[in-house]
Amino acid sequence: MSLTEIPLLLEGPCGALEALYLGRDDARGLALICHPHPLHAGSLHNKVVATLQRAARDAGYATLRFNFRGVGQSVGEHAHGEGEIDDAEAAARWLLAQHPGLPLTLFGFSFGSCVAACLGGRLEDAGVAIERLFMLAPPVQRFSVDGRLPQHAALTVIQPEADEVVTPAAVYAWSAALERPHELLKVAECGHFFHGRLNELKALVLPRLQS
Repeated sequence: MSLTEIPLLLEGPCGALEALYLGRDDARGLALICHPHPLHAGSLHNKVVATLQRAARDAGYATLRFNFRGVGQSVGEHAHGEGEIDDAEAAARWLLAQHPGLPLTLFGFSFGSCVAACLGGRLEDAGVAIERLFMLAPPVQRFSVDGRLPQHAALTVIQPEADEVVTPAAVYAWSAALERPHELLKVAECGHFFHGRLNELKALVLPRLQS
């Protein structure tokens, strides 16, 4: 069985969405991965996104990472978050259709973490169970997710302590005020893009997928 991703064009709200898909007959679950901000060079090829895909692959998941509208071969223009949630929903529903009955885990990095969080709440409200949600360096000061999180998914927030893009203190305060159960993992001496720390990131994520 090949564990190589294949390129696809999925049908999104504005037209085609560029994606990389790893399907497998023995999948234990599904992983959808949302990339960082489209207006700041975010794409499905981001190194953090690729690391999350490899962690999910190694844990036995079928995976899908995709470009939001206006990025790469994806049709459309940046829609300030709300349209990107629609894109993510289209990608998630495509992935769920390929593997009926398997649990869905959502990943997001930076901007994509807030998109994934809001998608999780939307899907849960529609009766789709979300097993886990991973939010990496979520820009909660700029993209409100209050009242939009899934309530039944296991939630892990991973925040670099030396983040130069997202204010760590804001993430810690948001986490402290969050009433639903979750875990907050702080990565010491680490910047926003996890430069030199990708192996450590994978080591944090992988056992949580295997549990």
